[in-house]
Amino acid sequence: MYKLSKQGILRNKNSFQSVYRSGKSYANKTMVLYVLPNIGDRKTGFAAGKRLGNAVIRNRVKRLLREAYRLNQHRLKPGVDLILVGRQAMVKSRYQTVARAFLDLCSKARILNE
Repeated sequence: MYKLSKQGILRNKNSFQSVYRSGKSYANKTMVLYVLPNIGDRKTGFAAGKRLGNAVIRNRVKRLLREAYRLNQHRLKPGVDLILVGRQAMVKSRYQTVARAFLDLCSKARILNE
């Protein structure tokens, strides 16, 4: 029902860098959300740094981020590029905590539909 299309994902380094440089960041203890207004479809990137742990842990963090985004993308306004970055607290978090943190940051960034 809620798909994460390949066209909706940020992939190359330049796209990530433009969102990091020009976008606005919102953070809580679980994750950081970078938001950059754009024209067109929403694109999203997911990141987990090496500080979090080995590849297994980083991939789990990115899976949690993708799932939180996938199930709540219909609640977001179009026309923004997003990057979700996991923090250390996410390593031991469950999905419900991650989803709540994601929605909290989206409301702070004012990108949730009313």
